[in-house]
Amino acid sequence: MTCTANELLAVMGARALRDGITVFAGVGAPLMATALAQRTHAPTLTMMMEGGILGPSFKPGDLPISTNEMRAAYHAQMLPGISDAFLLAQRGFLDVGFIGGAQIDQYGNVNTSVIGGYDRPKVRLPGSGGANDIISLCREVMILTVHEKRRFSERVEFVTSPGYLSGGDSRRKSGLLFGGVSRIVTTLGVFDFEPESRRMRLTALHPGIAVADVQANTGFEVLVSADLATTEPPTDKELDILRMLDPKRQFIG
Repeated sequence: MTCTANELLAVMGARALRDGITVFAGVGAPLMATALAQRTHAPTLTMMMEGGILGPSFKPGDLPISTNEMRAAYHAQMLPGISDAFLLAQRGFLDVGFIGGAQIDQYGNVNTSVIGGYDRPKVRLPGSGGANDIISLCREVMILTVHEKRRFSERVEFVTSPGYLSGGDSRRKSGLLFGGVSRIVTTLGVFDFEPESRRMRLTALHPGIAVADVQANTGFEVLVSADLATTEPPTDKELDILRMLDPKRQFIG
């Protein structure tokens, strides 16, 4: 069964989640990944949404288009305020956060603010939303994104959300004492960060993708793991669950 780019991201994101954890998820591929994990290998996983919704379960075919609408609260365990959601992250209760990014650099810093200089930008992007809080306060963060050269630059033009800053122990020296980006899942492969330099490192390729394809679509030299693997393609069962949840293809088309 063939799959779309969003389905691929959702499946690979879901497989990275563990049972029993709490996940701070947004709409789109992160929501689909979390919901898929709950229906496969992580039934006791708890989802938190940015609007302050804790522990929802979604009606197939009626997924929320925002983290702040009441469809996102279907069968929720709690409905605290948005400030309480980030308070829980600050207190260490949120294990994994999902974010995306218009521009990501080799140290996992994310730009969702401006392209072309802050004072006179060519493009003004939506800004942080909750991404800065998520990447700063969750125990670990995963990024799901399409892999394009324009997205992966050597240095972001503006650090909206801090990854490992300039590498090494610079994140800790800045006062961010835990967390960081643990994994980036793209449409070409899966990446972690080399422990010493904290540079982005390719750990797995999706079937049919070569290292040269990744390098050609990345704006900096890609480190490659000595134990480079190949991911298993999405199964029919995983794709069937995604399409059952979202038959209108609002998020996975």
